[in-house]
Amino acid sequence: MGSKERIQRQKDDTRKSILAAALQIVKQEGWAALSMRKIADVIEYTAPIIYEYFPNKEGILLELTRQGYINLGIKVKAARDSKTSAEDQLEAMWLAYWDFAFEEKEFYQLMYGVQVNCCELYKKMPEAEYTTDLFYDAIEILLTKQPVSEDTSCLKYYTFWSLIHGLISINLVQKGANDEINQEILRSAIKAIIKTIND
Repeated sequence: MGSKERIQRQKDDTRKSILAAALQIVKQEGWAALSMRKIADVIEYTAPIIYEYFPNKEGILLELTRQGYINLGIKVKAARDSKTSAEDQLEAMWLAYWDFAFEEKEFYQLMYGVQVNCCELYKKMPEAEYTTDLFYDAIEILLTKQPVSEDTSCLKYYTFWSLIHGLISINLVQKGANDEINQEILRSAIKAIIKTIND
């Protein structure tokens, strides 16, 4: 390996270490505790080194938001691909979304502003649009019994998202119902919304 490749690999490794350290701090202490100085302490570098990779803390948050959307998109697509009927696909996709919110709680909080200020730039991220488009496409497949318009797809998507995100937020901020009741509410709501699409 040449010196240029070795230097680039070291830079890539340092960048990954910075992001991993940020996530470690957040998992231990919460988003409010994250600072450039704490990240520097964890990776045992001086704070100015971090600024060579990210212009500020918001740059780190933006990259973590992007990674969160990539991970969510992978899970939602895998859930879709695991089913054959359009109804089952859409249900599986929202259940995967739910699971992601609790398996990757710190990412979800950042991506959607639950107890943390989310980055406004996420709206321009192709990674964020990718997952939304997966849901829109699945909804439009079910809308074959009625004229498909962007407004109709948008309404159905936001009906799903508002209900599911709301239930997730209740449980992330303060413990809502127990897991069994949450699953019953979640599945009943998804099926009810799917039924309104099919009717």
